Amino acid sequence: MSLALIFAGQGAQKVGMGKSLCDGSAAARALYKEANLVLGWDLMKTSFEGPEGDLTQTKVCQPALFVHGLAVVAALGEKGRLPAVSYAMGLSLGEVTALTAAGVFDFATGLKVVAERGRLMQQACEQTTGGMAAIMGEERARVAALCREFDLEAANFNAPGQIIVSGEKSRVEALVTAAKDRGLKRVMALNVAGAYHSRLMEPARAAFAEYLAGVTFNRPMFTVFSNTTGQAVSAPAQIREALVRQVVSSVRWEDCMRACAAAGATEFWECGPGGVLAGLARRTEKAWLVKSFAEFAEVAA
Repeated sequence: MSLALIFAGQGAQKVGMGKSLCDGSAAARALYKEANLVLGWDLMKTSFEGPEGDLTQTKVCQPALFVHGLAVVAALGEKGRLPAVSYAMGLSLGEVTALTAAGVFDFATGLKVVAERGRLMQQACEQTTGGMAAIMGEERARVAALCREFDLEAANFNAPGQIIVSGEKSRVEALVTAAKDRGLKRVMALNVAGAYHSRLMEPARAAFAEYLAGVTFNRPMFTVFSNTTGQAVSAPAQIREALVRQVVSSVRWEDCMRACAAAGATEFWECGPGGVLAGLARRTEKAWLVKSFAEFAEVAA
C-alpha cells in the first residue's frame, strides 16, 4: 500500500467533533490540551459542545479542523493502525494540516499558523461583502467564461462537475439569478461568511505573507501537494510562497488528487470530521480506495 492522508477544509466542522477521539485516545487528548494552551482559549469546549455559531467562525473552525485532523493521525498511530505515509494534501486550511503532518512545522507552530490565517481571513470577510456559489455539472471552460462575464473567480475545482466561484456578493447573486437563462444545470449560493480564494482576500494574503516571513519551514518528510498548482511542493521557500498565494488563488483539489494517484498513491485516508473529501474522491475516480476516519470507533475498528 502507498498511503496518502487527506485533510478537511472549512465547512467540514460540526459540533462534537473530536470528543470520542479524546475519550478513547491519550495521544489525541494530549494534542487538544496542548492546543488550548497554545491558543489561549478553550478549543476543546467549542469543538465538543459548540455552540455551532461559534464553531463556524473562520477564526475558530480553522484551528478546530487542524487539531481534529492531527488528532486522528495521532490516534491511528497510538493504536498501531498508521502505516508508513507516502503522500499528504489538504483542502484549503487542510494544507497547513498536511504540512504539519509531514513535519514542515511542529504542532504548536502549525496551530499558530492556521490560527493566524483564520483570524486574518475572518477580518477580510468582515471588511468586504463577499459570497460564493457552487456550479454543478459544467466544464472548467464554461465556468471560466461565466467568471469573466460576472467578474467572479474560480475558488475551488473540487471534482469533475463541481466548481465553486467566489467574489462580491452582488455578482454571485447575479450569476445565481441568471443561471436558468444561461442554461446552467445547477447553481447554488453557499452559506459562507465571505469570498474565500478570491481577490477580496488580498488584505489577508498580504498580512499572512508578513506573518509567515518569521516562521521556520522544514522540508516535508513525505510528498505534499499544493492547492495552488495541484503539484508536489518540497522546498521551504516554495511552500511558504504557495501558502501565501493560496489565500487568493484557486484550490485545485481535483488536480491534487489526480497528481497524487499518478505519483503512486493506492489508498487515500480522510482525516476529518466527515466524509466530504472521500465523496469528492469517489466522484473524481470511482476506482480509488478511500477511507474516512472521524471518530475513535473508526480509528479503533
